Amino acid sequence: MPPADLRGVIPRVAILLIPPILITIQLMVVFRLPQDQRDTGTAADGTGIVYSVISIEPRRSARHGTASTSAGTLGLPGVGRAEGAEEMEKRDDRGYEDENEMPTRQARGFVLQSWAAEEPSFTAELNRILPFISRPQVNCSRVLSPGESQASQVSGSPDLRWLLCAEEWLLPAEKKTCVAYSFSMDGGDADFIKTVLGLGCEVHRFDPSYSNASGGHRGNSLASSHGDDGGSGVVIKHKMWLEWRSLRKGTRRKRGILGSVSQTLRDIMQALSHHKVDFLYADLLSAEWRIFQNWMEQGTLLSIQHLVATVHLQWAGFEVDGTNEEVVRYWFSILHGLKASGFQLVHSSPGEGRSVLKQSTASTHSSYTLSWVNMEN
Repeated sequence: MPPADLRGVIPRVAILLIPPILITIQLMVVFRLPQDQRDTGTAADGTGIVYSVISIEPRRSARHGTASTSAGTLGLPGVGRAEGAEEMEKRDDRGYEDENEMPTRQARGFVLQSWAAEEPSFTAELNRILPFISRPQVNCSRVLSPGESQASQVSGSPDLRWLLCAEEWLLPAEKKTCVAYSFSMDGGDADFIKTVLGLGCEVHRFDPSYSNASGGHRGNSLASSHGDDGGSGVVIKHKMWLEWRSLRKGTRRKRGILGSVSQTLRDIMQALSHHKVDFLYADLLSAEWRIFQNWMEQGTLLSIQHLVATVHLQWAGFEVDGTNEEVVRYWFSILHGLKASGFQLVHSSPGEGRSVLKQSTASTHSSYTLSWVNMEN
């Protein structure tokens, strides 16, 4: 038996030793995870898994002085700034939730795919993504070509910038409201606007450079335009842009009022009381990858019937970084997620340039305008 003066000390020492022991046990459990799951974010059998967004301390970009998040331990491209597109930097970031401030979310539609080869390879990833952006996956017997509102049997010539699949069951039903959205800053959506107006659609045109926009009020919209088939529609301008982050709590605007801030597609649709967008055109200046991911995670993708979008490959894109092979793998995962959501490629039109991530290529273009149709709606 210990001396009387030590009897009260031993219990206190034992209590102090409990926290270090528990921490040691936790570390032993963490470091026993399989190596491939810790480092690459893929399951032991090589298949992709669905990730949750976790809270990570932001790092600072020395060049731009902006916060970014490294997700390399998840096998995902990190979050960072890339050069160019000052037009999209005019928004006030203070009105949005930083991803590190958001609660943990389960990505419902985005799955990071396994590597194209046994070892990470830029060439292997490029060879895998090329068929996804150049080969149509569905053959439509009738199509709508740019500027036309009458369906035809025109072949999918790459000279046509885009095509809409005009199978009767994929077009808006008669006597039902047809809704179209267009996101474009350079006026490249003029033919798209003409086509959907000819179908009698209510068109919402989004461009942050507008000096005088309707703000979502029909009374301030442009005069109705008429197509050759007698159909009519209305164009409503909005001085705003698409965002991949949700507004901070308490900053959401009232239904029917959008204002001039950037918002997610889900928030835009809710504000305009739209449950479905029949036709959506988007040239998002390299922000398309993160925005597509947002549509998958929020389930908004399922509310789109026809999607025409330009994808840019010359650089990683807004809020995306990583090694070249990591970035192309991420791009492929986004496109694979579109297909898994029911979207089939109708038409592919290559753009100018022959560089991917600033590397010259002979078989791949720097951008593609892709036309998809949701075959599961």
